[in-house]
Amino acid sequence: MKRPPALKQNDRAVILSPAGRIEAQWVYGAAEVLKRWGLQPQIAPHALGNHGRYSGNVEERLADLQQAMDDPAVRLILCSRGGYGAVHLLPHLDFTRIRLNPKWVVGYSDITALHAALQLQGIASLHAPMAKHLAEEGERDRATGYMKDILFGKRVSYQIPLTATFTLNRRGMATGRLFGGNLSVFTSLLGTKFAKIPKGGILFLEETGEHPYKVDRMIHQLLLAGVFDRIGGMIVGQFTDYEEDNQMDAPLLQVIRKGVERHDFPLCFDFPMGHVKENYPLIAGLRAVLSVAEQSVTFTQ
Repeated sequence: MKRPPALKQNDRAVILSPAGRIEAQWVYGAAEVLKRWGLQPQIAPHALGNHGRYSGNVEERLADLQQAMDDPAVRLILCSRGGYGAVHLLPHLDFTRIRLNPKWVVGYSDITALHAALQLQGIASLHAPMAKHLAEEGERDRATGYMKDILFGKRVSYQIPLTATFTLNRRGMATGRLFGGNLSVFTSLLGTKFAKIPKGGILFLEETGEHPYKVDRMIHQLLLAGVFDRIGGMIVGQFTDYEEDNQMDAPLLQVIRKGVERHDFPLCFDFPMGHVKENYPLIAGLRAVLSVAEQSVTFTQ
C-alpha cells in the first residue's frame, strides 16, 4: 500500500464535489484554509454545480475527479462533501496515472466509496474533515490541525481517554491494515470487487441518520458476509442524528456490541471520528496499531 508523499509549500490542491452539491461559501472558505497552509488551491469546474441532489451529472463529476487524479501537478484532492453519488463514478475511473503518481484524496461519509476504490489500487487515502468543517472551524480546530499534520508528513498518534461507553470496549492490541468508513456505504460495497477485507485488518465504522434497526441489519450483513471472521480489531466511531428505538432489545451501541459478541478481537467504542466536530483523521489502507487498555485507547499509524 502506497502512502502518498507529504505535501510541500506551493503544492497544488483541487477541491471537487464527486457526490452531493454544496454551498459555495464552504468551498471558498476551505480554499482559504488551504491557502494559509501554503498550498495553491483550485476549485474544479463543476465543484459548485447543481444537478438535483448532485453537484453535476455523472460525466461532469467524473471529469473533475479524473482530471485531478491524472494531473501530476495536483498533490491533494479535497472532496468538498459527501452526500450520495460517489458510487456512480467507480465503474468509470481510470487509476493508471494515480497509481504511478499517488496523491492524497481526502474526505469521509460517501467518500468511503472512493477510499475503497483507492485501496483496491494499492493507494492509501485520508478519511478526514471536508470543506464545511474547514471553513467553519478554521485552523485552530483540533481535527483540522491533525489533518494538516498528516498531510505534511507527520505520523498518526492518538490517545483517547475512556468515556461512558467504556464498558462496551474489549481490551487487547491489534495490528493490521485500516479499512472501512461509513457503515451504510461500506456495506453497500459488499459483494463487489471494491470490498476487499484484509486478513487481520482493523475495521472502522461511523454513521449518521440511520434508524437503530437499520444499523442492526447492516451489522448482521457484515456478520453473515464473514467480515468479522477475518478482521483483527474494530473501531466504532460516532453514530449520530438518530433516536433510540424502544422496540429494539438494546440501545444502538449495545446492538453493535452484540453483533460481534462471538468474536474476540480488540474493540473500542466512541472513537472521535464521524459526522462530528471531533472527526480525527485516519489513513485508510495503511497499517495501524490499535491498543484498547483499561484507561485509554491508543491508535497509531
